[in-house]
Amino acid sequence: MRIATWNVNSIRSRVDRVVAFLDRHDVDVLALQETKCTDAQFPMLPFEQAGYEVAHHGLNQWNGVAVASRVGLTDVQVGFDQMPTYGEPEAIAEARALGATCDGVRVWSLYVPNGRELGHTHYAYKLDWLARLRDQGAQWLGADPQAQVALMGDWNIAPQDDDVWDMGFFEGKTHVSAPERAAFQAVVEAGFTDVVRPHAPGPGTFTYWDYTQLRFPKKQGMRIDFCLASPALASRVGGALIDREERKGKGASDHAPVIVDLD
Repeated sequence: MRIATWNVNSIRSRVDRVVAFLDRHDVDVLALQETKCTDAQFPMLPFEQAGYEVAHHGLNQWNGVAVASRVGLTDVQVGFDQMPTYGEPEAIAEARALGATCDGVRVWSLYVPNGRELGHTHYAYKLDWLARLRDQGAQWLGADPQAQVALMGDWNIAPQDDDVWDMGFFEGKTHVSAPERAAFQAVVEAGFTDVVRPHAPGPGTFTYWDYTQLRFPKKQGMRIDFCLASPALASRVGGALIDREERKGKGASDHAPVIVDLD
């Protein structure tokens, strides 16, 4: 079984690339983030024609998450329990988390809040969001230590110094701050393992490159997209890769897909 995650930065702009990616890599389940559309606007037909069921949660032109599967799609859940809200004057639960069971694997497509800047209310929201996710993950594993859970998506955190092209550039910025890294580590300590890094190690192994300043050709990126797996799922991982080629060419997302193979 092959699962993957990809922040596509607008599914309507990139649906052809996504469907071609599914075929080329023979992907069984794909978690999508930043679909940037409502449920009614999601281009279901190309996925259905390719043999995939899709669960999608989108409220407007921002955020949006989905799970596409050709091996079953059941028990769909919008948001995790106690997921915090954000916004003024009326706080809402943003479209940032969607769970579904696919051939026995509980796949969560996660789009962690960006944080914007240190001290911003969105930064506090990001830390709270991650803390609630950590609590939920611990509860899932406490209820069933053998649960096969994949927390997949754009985490908007670079947990290690070599996960960014230049730590000096990011001084005083989000994504690398100590509280964010501690929040990521708390999820790991709750029982979830980064199953991609052992198969795609080293500095310069990035998943995101900003569109501006020629960041991609200059190799100035970040590793912020991850699959964190529960113990039972991590034991099945036989390989993983980051498809850097998908960041190339006209109409590419600013993220590359991350792929995990399960035995």
